[in-house]
Amino acid sequence: MARFEDYADRYTRAALRMEGGILEIRLHDGQGGSLVWGEPAHRELPELFERVASDPDVRVVILTGSGDTFCASGDGSGWPSKWTPETFSTLFYEGRKLHENLLNIEAPVIGAINGPATWHAEIGLLSDIVLAADDVIFQDFPHFPYSPPSDAVHTVWPALLGPNRGRYFLLMKEIIAAAEAKQLGLVGEVLPKADLLPRAWEIARRLAAENPVVLRYSRMALTLKLKREILQDHPYGMALIGLNMLR
Repeated sequence: MARFEDYADRYTRAALRMEGGILEIRLHDGQGGSLVWGEPAHRELPELFERVASDPDVRVVILTGSGDTFCASGDGSGWPSKWTPETFSTLFYEGRKLHENLLNIEAPVIGAINGPATWHAEIGLLSDIVLAADDVIFQDFPHFPYSPPSDAVHTVWPALLGPNRGRYFLLMKEIIAAAEAKQLGLVGEVLPKADLLPRAWEIARRLAAENPVVLRYSRMALTLKLKREILQDHPYGMALIGLNMLR
């Protein structure tokens, strides 16, 4: 069991704020700017989500980003220069736990997507309520054709878009703007950027006022199918990435 004070200042890629049982997780680049996907985020976020999942004081989570983008770039400098079965085993573990631990959070999650999300956008889209700023675009940039479109994107995107549109999205590197994302059901609301976080907190306070047992059981019920699919499919997808890296 974790308590907020035990992990509040532990992470270099997430700023945490707790108020009235609402935990705001704001992803960043280590200096307050927009998150750049790389080794620190890949290592820290699975552990952060695990701690949040075990914190009984968390009633609602708001997951958002910093600056102008949610996550729209990457930095490979922290990864090994040459992949081996031994070095990949760490990536294999963290990659699986990133999504598993996020879905293990039993408090409702509100995703406030503050800007373009082209690197691991599925992290925000695994939220129960997804809000998007009006300049948001969604894309899966870092995978195909550089690697198989797996790493959970092969599960999440077809689940959200439907099998055929999901495969098209991943193989064509399609860009989906906020307005279309709402039409497709990827997001629930599209708002001006300045209104995004206040709206997330408004919804969070409304939810936090409900019975905490009902909140947790609702999150468990609504994520069960996707959680089952990720637990089943994610290791296979990560294995394909490993085979591609080691070729």
